[in-house]
Amino acid sequence: MLIENPLNASELAFPVLECCHIIGFAVSVGTIAIVDFRLLGLGMRRQTAPDLNRDLWLWTLAGLVVTVFSGLLLYSSDPDMYYLNSAFLFKMACLTAAIVFHYTIHSKVVSPDAAPAHGKLVACTSLVLWASVIFGGIFIGFVNAGL
Repeated sequence: MLIENPLNASELAFPVLECCHIIGFAVSVGTIAIVDFRLLGLGMRRQTAPDLNRDLWLWTLAGLVVTVFSGLLLYSSDPDMYYLNSAFLFKMACLTAAIVFHYTIHSKVVSPDAAPAHGKLVACTSLVLWASVIFGGIFIGFVNAGL
């Protein structure tokens, strides 16, 4: 007995879910980028990076939760296509690295009692990791499955 995935039964389910995925990712990466640009000394000069991080952490977390859960549902629509796609594997590796980096090193640098010694390096690394996730996601549709 074959079970039909509800995402494959409706023409609108996948595009709507993909829009939720992109919106969640835009919120989370956007809030992280605001803090990173502040660490680089670009914009938001009236607030410190720790203040911005404190004000935006809930938005960042909410965006990541929406992104991860919608991503799992998108993956369930055709797992073979995704796990055999090198761009998807690249995206997942970068996403894992970006999340671990954000909740370890990045969090320490933007804590209120941290010394600003490596702030610019951490901000640049964070931006590169999150941009890599974005580009990995974009190229999923252009890379043929098959390892």
